[in-house]
Amino acid sequence: MPNLNHHLISDVIRSRRTINQFAPEPVPTEIVLEGLELAIWAPNHKLTQPWRFYLLGQETSQRIVNLNADMVRESKGPEAAQKKRERWSTIPGWLVVTYQRSDDAIRDKEDYAAVCCAIQNLSLFLWDAGIGMKWTSGPVTRSDEIYEILNLDRKLEEIVGVMWYGYPTETPQMKRRPAAEFVTQLP
Repeated sequence: MPNLNHHLISDVIRSRRTINQFAPEPVPTEIVLEGLELAIWAPNHKLTQPWRFYLLGQETSQRIVNLNADMVRESKGPEAAQKKRERWSTIPGWLVVTYQRSDDAIRDKEDYAAVCCAIQNLSLFLWDAGIGMKWTSGPVTRSDEIYEILNLDRKLEEIVGVMWYGYPTETPQMKRRPAAEFVTQLP
């Protein structure tokens, strides 16, 4: 019996893009929360449920914008810092995704992978709802200062990424090489 949803899921997966340009309108929090409810259905070995989600308000996101601008100023100068501040200040939705660290190296790796799967679930749900997302994991996400801003203990919790989300103003076109180029079949 054919699965009628198969084509819908395929379309969402193939059409999803990383969005860099967002309309200023905020996304209703309820939609993001609904997406997070689905995100946590990601595969998760031993059901450790390591994911943690931090929806950022204007005050917290602005502190991260300022931190990033300071970091860019140090490495690339004041003009680049101002451009970055202006760009980041236009992002309508901010979500930080972390995972709870484990002393067991294998479990830690499995938990990180589970959180990545959860982020993909969220991304696909939001895309299907007309909302784009960008997963950023640049230097600011690894700084001690962002952990202070978010009141996180980096020994216990690690940032996987900062997710920007909003209604896309443009959707990049993308082509992928055929999967057959990456598949090896063994006897």
